[in-house]
Amino acid sequence: MKRLALAALTWLCLGGLAHAQGFGQRGGVPGDFDFYVLALSWSPGFCELDGDRARNREQCGEGANLRFVVHGLWPQNERGYPSDCGPAGRSPSRIALQQAEGVFPTESLARYQWRKHGSCTGSSPADYFRDVRQARDKVAIPPALAKADRDQSWTAIDLERAFAAANPGLRSDMMSVACRRGVLQEVRICFTKDLRSFRSCQQVDRSGCRAREFTLPAPR
Repeated sequence: MKRLALAALTWLCLGGLAHAQGFGQRGGVPGDFDFYVLALSWSPGFCELDGDRARNREQCGEGANLRFVVHGLWPQNERGYPSDCGPAGRSPSRIALQQAEGVFPTESLARYQWRKHGSCTGSSPADYFRDVRQARDKVAIPPALAKADRDQSWTAIDLERAFAAANPGLRSDMMSVACRRGVLQEVRICFTKDLRSFRSCQQVDRSGCRAREFTLPAPR
């Protein structure tokens, strides 16, 4: 269990740079935010960037064959975002966590995301995990990435265009691409607060990858 907790925290450290679209404000009023950001991490990129520490984890083990996985669904404001809004020590029940199965790559990440972000939504843990699934199901992965079996080189604008082409109503000003050391980390897509549609998000859009080109490593 300690190893899983460390895995989630390491993931969030990597993605935390990733969640740098404005400064987070610890605490806040649950439900008081402007929109959502769905962060879809490219799992082979995480495993490559995390190096030796990732290889013995379930997510990065031989034959895992994961591609895009949910990093989190984040309440976001036009500037900054709330975090850790719930009572200290509150944890989702086993029943609630059943809603997260098959969405997050590990249970420990699901727990962490609830504490840091889900607690700020105003929803119960079970409802939060259902919302994560709903948001994930609304996003179609571009065909070139859904079955990627070899390393690929992309630019941020081309990747955004591929997602826009696969998802009617989605535009480049409604998302951003995160990369580190020339490797794709994740794609972040902005939703209205009711999760019914995509919406523009200037601060998130401006936080995107500045590398001219990056690699999408294939699943190993």
